[in-house]
Amino acid sequence: MNFFTPTETECRCGCGMQIDDALLKQLNDARAIAGVPFVITSGARCPWHNKQVGGVEDSSHTKGLAVDIAVPSSERTFHIMKGLMDAGFKRIGWNQSKKFIHADIDYAKALPSLFKY
Repeated sequence: MNFFTPTETECRCGCGMQIDDALLKQLNDARAIAGVPFVITSGARCPWHNKQVGGVEDSSHTKGLAVDIAVPSSERTFHIMKGLMDAGFKRIGWNQSKKFIHADIDYAKALPSLFKY
């Protein structure tokens, strides 16, 4: 099952860049496991768009290997984190004040890694 539309996972600038197919598959697995909706606030980002939103230069978003997911409550945070970990994500970040979880499959970066923004 595919829970996500191309609009949710593509670069918001309209360039057409999409997240990697392997990330999409793993994200769908995580969503099925979590049993709660995932609202993707940022998927793939071309370098131009990444700069516009203040992303770091080596952002995994620019490789199509990362997404940010909105987390409106601590209960939803728990279910999404559990779904991501059970689906095999090894790099997960959390920003409590901005209420989002970052998940990526950028194996060029440190693994496993749970980090707080």
